[in-house]
Amino acid sequence: MMTTRKARVLIPVALILIWLVGAGIGGPYFGRVGEVAQNDQSSFLPASAEATVVGQRYLDFVGDDQIPAIAIFAAADPLTEEQLTSLGSAVTEAGEIDGVASSSPLIPSEDGLAAQAFLGIDSEADLVDTVTELRDAITAELPAGVEFHVTGPAGFTSDLVDAFGGIDGLLLIVATSLVLVILLIVYRSAILPFAVLATSLFALCVALLTNWWLAKAGILTLTGQTQGILFILVIGAATDYSLLYTARYAEELRRHPSRGVATRAAIKGVIEPILASGGTVIAGLLCLLLSDLGSNRSLGPVASIGIVFAMASALTLLPSLLYLLGRTAYWPRRPLFDPDRTDEQQTHTGVYARIGTFVKGRPRLVWIVCALLLAAGAAFVPTLRADGVPPSDFVLGASDARDGQALLGKHFPGGSGSPAYVLTDEDRLQSVADVLLAHDGVASVSVIAADSPSGSAPVTVDGVQPLGPPGTPAPAPTVSEGQVMLLATLSDAADSDAAIDTVVTLRQDLSGSAEIGGTTATDLDTRTTSQRDRAVIIPLVLIVILVILIFLLRSVLAPVLLILTTALSFGTALGTAAIVFNHILKLPGADPSVPLYGFVFLVALGIDYNIFLMTRVREETLRHGTREGVLRGLAVTGGVITSAGIVLAATFAALAVIPILFLLQLAFIVAFGVLLDTFVVRTLLVPALVHDIGAPVWWPSRLARADGPAPRHSAETAVGDLPPAP
Repeated sequence: MMTTRKARVLIPVALILIWLVGAGIGGPYFGRVGEVAQNDQSSFLPASAEATVVGQRYLDFVGDDQIPAIAIFAAADPLTEEQLTSLGSAVTEAGEIDGVASSSPLIPSEDGLAAQAFLGIDSEADLVDTVTELRDAITAELPAGVEFHVTGPAGFTSDLVDAFGGIDGLLLIVATSLVLVILLIVYRSAILPFAVLATSLFALCVALLTNWWLAKAGILTLTGQTQGILFILVIGAATDYSLLYTARYAEELRRHPSRGVATRAAIKGVIEPILASGGTVIAGLLCLLLSDLGSNRSLGPVASIGIVFAMASALTLLPSLLYLLGRTAYWPRRPLFDPDRTDEQQTHTGVYARIGTFVKGRPRLVWIVCALLLAAGAAFVPTLRADGVPPSDFVLGASDARDGQALLGKHFPGGSGSPAYVLTDEDRLQSVADVLLAHDGVASVSVIAADSPSGSAPVTVDGVQPLGPPGTPAPAPTVSEGQVMLLATLSDAADSDAAIDTVVTLRQDLSGSAEIGGTTATDLDTRTTSQRDRAVIIPLVLIVILVILIFLLRSVLAPVLLILTTALSFGTALGTAAIVFNHILKLPGADPSVPLYGFVFLVALGIDYNIFLMTRVREETLRHGTREGVLRGLAVTGGVITSAGIVLAATFAALAVIPILFLLQLAFIVAFGVLLDTFVVRTLLVPALVHDIGAPVWWPSRLARADGPAPRHSAETAVGDLPPAP
């Protein structure tokens, strides 16, 4: 007896200590994600993408890997010789900074109001620190009346990394604060909210630790946006699962005088819904492994690892904490042992019992009205502009690189410093150069020359040789494997839609004779690949989740209805987002991956709540029949699932504090969609559909042929009598 009593204490204590050690080791890694994170767009492309192939061959011509930075200077009046001399000296000194591999002489603009210089940042250097030091060094030597910015790929990447810098601090503080406030309102307890929040944070620490080392080993890829989504997803999911457990534990404490018995009963009651919902999310996320984009492909395993630890913490750490605390955890509203309390008190009272009564009175009218309203919102989906945005619009708010790009486009060809790389055979050099020079979207063309004095680094003026008008003989080029590299400076900004159109046309004109890479081509290939991913992954996610639901509910019709309602809800969220993005916020567009991410999260998470509802409905159906079962299931699960939906919506909304366009748009779509699913789909549409259809909703199982409660000793009961969900 003593041994059993000790085990009852030692097991939860041991589990708590294991999680404490894991969180203690993983906590410090919040500030170290930058050591393994990758935010270079070209590194996410598939190996077969044309821009990737050209980018890899580009290194064979230049001998080292540099990230171009452009220092742009401008003034209201023409720059004087004294100012130009001072700026040239500042650029030369900046070229001596650690991490700056090369620099060019100062290049004045034709209007005399501006000048630019190209600097190559060593790819092995800390980009943000180097660009920051570069900006500070030149600013210190800047003549009065001259405006200065650092732009180009290095400048934009530095601004992007700076914007992601708030993930470790600001995002975490905002998300946990929102969750804590909601939990305090839901529980009205002084202890329980902190136990739930600790469960979420411990899960996040261990998930981050695991992902960090996997990224360090090169097994998976961490990016700034993946990191932010991981934080939000783990906190939201772990809190949702914890809400289910705490509600069931309180229920069992009222049924049993022993907290040990109550703990076992509570775990038994929630383990299937939690594992089923978590498994559904993981299955949906792992479909991203079929993406051709490395950034999308990496999110699948990274987020899945987070969900695994969210489930584990909710099923081990939280039960251990609440077992040791017992009824005190709910203070001052402690659940007291009440053997006279019946289930009827719970299923026939409360807000959701009244909603069930409303649905019961007019089920067909309710689901038709809900479906029409959702369809009206979904009708705006075609107006969502999700064909890509310029990298200069990735960062919201102030951006030194974006300001510099505007100045660059005003005084120089827009594509200065970010040329298109054109790879072709040596014997085709002249013909390819003539095609490039004849295009209106190309301002100038150079070739990486064999005898250039600077080692052929394309970010420097000395490293390339300009080509004359079409038909003019080209200088002797650098030849590698029988091929040469041309650099085409585009007339428009490298990240603009006009530049992308130019690259599309050039690829068509040079098809079979040359391949095009560079910043603009990378952006184009990313957009194209994202569109392909949507066409492949979205149907696959629906099929995978449908199979899981069929297995879980032992039915075909019910899962199909759940999938359709969730997909309709997603369409409404996307259509509403189109209205908000286009007309209220007036955003420049959306990344092609925004609809894909929104779909994966909303469908997987929306199905979660339907799983919590329908597993309980099925269990009540076995006792009371389908129509009564759906009303009882709604009454019992309503409050907990609504709280979970609000928590998840709040955590995703917290992504909006990070000044990244992609995260703002994802935050709105998922937060709005979760609330829509919580308050409309799961509360009204699904219960009304199930009530209207009745027993046939369980087709082809035996429940579909039962007008009332299933016999308690039937084969169907033996197979399908699920443990009660919260």
